[in-house]
Amino acid sequence: MDSDAQLVRRAQGGDQSAFAELVSRHRDLVFSLAVSILGPAHVPEAEDLAQEVFLKVYRRLASFRGDAEFRSWLYRITFNEAVNLKSRARFRRPAAGEVALRSAVTSEPGPDEQAEDAERDQALAECIRKLPEVYQSALRLYYWLGKGVGEISEMLGVPENTAKSYLHRARQLLRGMLKERGYSYE
Repeated sequence: MDSDAQLVRRAQGGDQSAFAELVSRHRDLVFSLAVSILGPAHVPEAEDLAQEVFLKVYRRLASFRGDAEFRSWLYRITFNEAVNLKSRARFRRPAAGEVALRSAVTSEPGPDEQAEDAERDQALAECIRKLPEVYQSALRLYYWLGKGVGEISEMLGVPENTAKSYLHRARQLLRGMLKERGYSYE
């Protein structure tokens, strides 16, 4: 099996099958990163964005010098495109499917508990949207998409300790924002 670097060289030489292999290898992670930034309610937009990223990569492949790993370059393009789309489209509405960062309730809640849960989830979603983009992305990758710290660091193009720091800092900030709103997560 060819490495990414070998496939890139072949694709730069005009080998369409090499580029198709690069797309096949990285499409799921590009999509996951896009969803982690746009939010789970924006899956169709993340699919479109992933396609646009690969088109952009194809057009720019000749200028790729290999100073960084191909996957890091690809994920940085994905991250930038998703952040740009999010800011242009103003994806600010709460996502009904957003997974709350709390334990699941084991029994069926009553109407009052459902209303409280919905209110708490709304507050959590609002607080998450106030975090810096990298913190939002790290949280969604970890909690919603179940990615490990290693995968998060790779997708965000940062060292593992930085990814851990993003998660830790995001949790601290969320805890403080939620406490200001009268919620406690210990």
